[in-house]
Amino acid sequence: MLSWSDTLVITVVALTADAVIGDPDWLWRRLAHPVAMIGRAIAALDRALNRETWSPARRKLFGIATILLLVIASLLLGYAIEAIIPSGLAGDIALGLLASTLIAQKSLYQHIARVHAAFGPGGLTAAREAVSLIVGRDPNSLDESGVSRAAIESCAENFSDGVVAPTFWLALLGLPGLLAYKAINTADSMIGHRSDKYREFGWASARLDDVANLAPARIAGLLLALTAPIARGSIVSALKTMWRDARKHRSPNAGWPESAMAGALGIKLAGPRRYAEGTVEDPYLNAEGRDATPADICHALRMLVVACLVEFVIFAFLTLGLVAL
Repeated sequence: MLSWSDTLVITVVALTADAVIGDPDWLWRRLAHPVAMIGRAIAALDRALNRETWSPARRKLFGIATILLLVIASLLLGYAIEAIIPSGLAGDIALGLLASTLIAQKSLYQHIARVHAAFGPGGLTAAREAVSLIVGRDPNSLDESGVSRAAIESCAENFSDGVVAPTFWLALLGLPGLLAYKAINTADSMIGHRSDKYREFGWASARLDDVANLAPARIAGLLLALTAPIARGSIVSALKTMWRDARKHRSPNAGWPESAMAGALGIKLAGPRRYAEGTVEDPYLNAEGRDATPADICHALRMLVVACLVEFVIFAFLTLGLVAL
């Protein structure tokens, strides 16, 4: 088992590699991305263990077994990889490069930036198409403000789920923790729904994802609040909005980074949203804020960059301090 100093070095390497390299398309066209491999395993378990003819209790039981199997397999795989890679700085760098494939700083920035860029030549139609690739709501129901709001919400929530949370579990438990978190988070996105098919089978995956993101979501909200001046906002206002409105969100975690972003930008987020299965009548976060605009997507992207940089600096200082002891 690696020491915490090794784990922190791996974390710093992973953050650096992801920020510089990201997810190169040329590589993942030739190799299966780790998240895609996790997704295939979840899909196979779903087909085998989620039968419509079974009782709700049985489907819930097999759903619990599914997520436990995924977590245990991920932990064992992570420990096995750590065991076969030589110890020392070279091994830490190798593990950091592997871990970087499961952190999404650069890819998140690119996906959100594409929505803003689409407003230029293609107007609202192109922007709707771009945002439909990152959110599940009905794009045709979105006006300019709706597209902007959806992109900014995705930026805030995925900063938590795709950057802070995997980094948190990597720093805490090494590669096994990172792999286990990605298995939990991927399972939640695939089967953790409230539909008839997954209400019971995906119950455990959704609840475990809530638990796994409790600390990271609040850390993400704090990091975004601290970057408010980048968007000409107030740290105090962002913190107050987060503390007041985070619990209004239907998710126990997504409301923290989203409300911090809303307070920092002075806009309202969340609120009523239309999906294929129907309309969700959620309250607004920072309801007194103005409507979001495409320009606010740029501000959100700047906040994302600085928040990622602050996170990196924190881990770099922790690493240097621990190594110096």
